[in-house]
Amino acid sequence: MNAPQKFRLGDVLVLQGLVTPDQLAQALGEQKNSGRKLGRVLADLNMVSDEAIGQAIAQQMKIDFIDLRKREIDAALVRRLPEAQARRFRALVLGERGLSLVVGFADPTDMHAHDEVARVLKVNIIPVVVTERTLLATIDRIYQRRDEISGLANAVAADISQGAPSLPGLEFNAGSDDAPIVRLLQSIFDAAVSQQVSDIHVEPQEKNLVIRFRIDGLMHVQSSYDQKIASAIVQRLKLMSSLDISEKRLPQDGRFQMSVGPATIDVRISTLPTQYGESVVMRLLTQTPERMRLDAIGIPGAILERLRVALQATSGLILVTGPTGSGKTTTLYAALNALNSTDRKIITVEDPVEYRLPGLNQVQVMEKIDLSFDRVLRAALRQDPDVILVGEMRDQKTAEIGLRAALTGHLVLSTLHTNDAAGAAMRLADMGIPPYMVALGLRMVIAQRLVRVICDHCREPHQPSAVEREWLGMEDADAKDEVAYFHGVGCTHCRNTGYRGRSGVYEMLEMTPELVHAVTGDDPGAFARIARQQFAEFSLRADSVRLAAVGRTTLAEAMRVCNQA
Repeated sequence: MNAPQKFRLGDVLVLQGLVTPDQLAQALGEQKNSGRKLGRVLADLNMVSDEAIGQAIAQQMKIDFIDLRKREIDAALVRRLPEAQARRFRALVLGERGLSLVVGFADPTDMHAHDEVARVLKVNIIPVVVTERTLLATIDRIYQRRDEISGLANAVAADISQGAPSLPGLEFNAGSDDAPIVRLLQSIFDAAVSQQVSDIHVEPQEKNLVIRFRIDGLMHVQSSYDQKIASAIVQRLKLMSSLDISEKRLPQDGRFQMSVGPATIDVRISTLPTQYGESVVMRLLTQTPERMRLDAIGIPGAILERLRVALQATSGLILVTGPTGSGKTTTLYAALNALNSTDRKIITVEDPVEYRLPGLNQVQVMEKIDLSFDRVLRAALRQDPDVILVGEMRDQKTAEIGLRAALTGHLVLSTLHTNDAAGAAMRLADMGIPPYMVALGLRMVIAQRLVRVICDHCREPHQPSAVEREWLGMEDADAKDEVAYFHGVGCTHCRNTGYRGRSGVYEMLEMTPELVHAVTGDDPGAFARIARQQFAEFSLRADSVRLAAVGRTTLAEAMRVCNQA
């Protein structure tokens, strides 16, 4: 095939009526100032979409345009082009056509890229057009920066083997940004963010160092390296989070911020001494505006409406319950964001402070200096707050002070570890809180879990199995045959899991006169029976079935989550 021919993108877009001459002149001025490519400038200015630009180029060059979002990718075929060349030349091997390979280019007019990719692949190539945004996302998903990370890990190991007294990049100095250890960690974080990882696990083993990512609640091995680099990685992470690098016998907790592309992420770090070194777990927290809105985190409309009413109260305790990693903190911060205004004084008592919101007075608990939950909470009450967030009610003192605050004109939000909403009141009583305080102070309990969402790229209709039909019959025997259920068969977009992303399922319990009476009664089981009758339509099971019925999740996932409750 002949090499691609050059043409002026702006002229083509004007000729095809996608932009006006005035818009082109504005974009060219911005391009001159920023140095970015014209197509990127036009897309960023919302003058024309990436897809429209790609289709215009394809039409001009008389080649195909491929939307990578709708195409199944053969990972083995993609990897025939090394990751470094794929990123450098913005190219991706997409298929075979006879003895030639179909290669997607973000800029198919780049003759140098065309020739270099053909040289590396050693076959004739057939260029097609893809958008740069989807190409980079696909490269991140397929390669996962493994080649880049592996090369940097080998460079770190080589530095250590040379026996240098001080490994480059372990100190914060002007020249450390180019050190292998710094670039290694940056690459790991880049890979994690591109795959929407919630936690990074750095785990030293007897003969190697394993790095695992938690994606959609499940663990995946990212890579395995020489064990000798483990201490260098841990030491660098400790420095970044201001931990004691000399202390290797005790667990430590900290936090730091990391720039990944245009975004800045907050990282919570925990170290734990193990048999072969210190294990490190880092939770990645991204503060996107969408995650801070109650109407954007998946709460069903009926529960959301009642929660909004409860948040307008001037007193009472609202609890969010669920296991670790179920999204409780996100729900609480979304509630705080809804309450945050200039006419309210809001104080949070947390360990650690996970999200930073302007306008709030956030206090970090520090047990080392005796700045405990109950001590901070007592001091916070003297600050004349309207709303108080207690990160977690861990003990009797904290729970009792929180409930007293709820009884004396403060709206208190907090979390509690229980299996469901009905168990919250009994858990407080079990902690030693007088029943009358629970009855009068507790206003609402929301229990939640996270279910995995079906991958849009490989979803298919699903016929419920016998076990699923039996489980559905417990909910709605008449409707189970009328609903179209789906599942994911697995593809490269979802790492062959059939799921991509997560959504919350919720359960709500409001304190009614009957429940208040049951809390103060002599029969502990009465409260649970009345509570489950009340939230029958707002249960975790009902919400999970609803998500399966609308095709958001699978019946298997709904059953898994409900069996945990």
